[in-house]
Amino acid sequence: MKQIGLGLMGLGNIGIGTWKTLEMNGETIKKNTGIDFKFVKILEKNVDAKRDIDVDKKLFTDDPQDLFNNDDIDVVIELLGGIEPAASFMLEALNNGKHVVTANKAAVAANYDKLLESAEKNNVMFRYEASVGGGIPILNPLLTVLRGNEIESIMGILNGTTNYILTQMTDFGLDFDAVLKTAQEKGFAEADPTADVEGIDVANKLSILMAIAFDKYVKPQEIKTTGITGITKQDIENAKSKGAKIKLVAGAKKLANGELEYEVGPMEIADDHPLASVSNEFNAVFLKGNAVDELMFYGKGAGPLPTGSAVVGDLIDIAQRI
Repeated sequence: MKQIGLGLMGLGNIGIGTWKTLEMNGETIKKNTGIDFKFVKILEKNVDAKRDIDVDKKLFTDDPQDLFNNDDIDVVIELLGGIEPAASFMLEALNNGKHVVTANKAAVAANYDKLLESAEKNNVMFRYEASVGGGIPILNPLLTVLRGNEIESIMGILNGTTNYILTQMTDFGLDFDAVLKTAQEKGFAEADPTADVEGIDVANKLSILMAIAFDKYVKPQEIKTTGITGITKQDIENAKSKGAKIKLVAGAKKLANGELEYEVGPMEIADDHPLASVSNEFNAVFLKGNAVDELMFYGKGAGPLPTGSAVVGDLIDIAQRI
């Protein structure tokens, strides 16, 4: 049995989802892969927060060096969220010879080149499948089984909050403010929903997708981005009259001259297009490759367990290569 020591940064929703996934499926993972994952240290200031998992308080620390300098830790899992200090912590972990797994799209999108270069320089692995699309496997297929294709275009519904809002506006004729309030009450939207409703979250994810699919890193702030706050009931009705639905879409395509065209914004999607059927909190990525033709990846784009599933998938990938 191969023992893999884990250092976890952040025991919030995604951290708990990762813990639960390993707890729920640990025996299956051992049986199928011969790998036994063990949490060695957890960086978390809020030790006494109510959590529905049983965690030994001796695992907690408020000093990141306890993870970077611990020889029993093979992989650091960064689930703090936000750009800083998460990005600096990941770079320090890589520089200390730790493999790193993250679900943090903002930190990855802002520091993509730095993180990959640091991993290569230190001969360690950096994995970030969970940063785009939650539980939907999209980055690893682009890096592996689709590598024999030239990707021609990508369209994605990559934010559950905005897709929920637009679905409710479309299906029930509600206005934006009313649906946002309901979404916040149900926990689908943050108290401050700016990153979601203004398209910032989606721009981060498109930046990462383009870096892999087209081998071109574009910083999120360089992507033309429009949110959904200006979408009215009349806009929804106008789209319906044309046999279409409004979706917040991340789009990128390769032009004939080899240049990339990319944008995030509301788009009218014809009812017979596969993306039109993606409702509420579900996400999807629709792409076209010159050999494989059209593919769609669909599933829950957020949530503790779906995202935790992607984190654990990356952990297994690393563990099998160590």
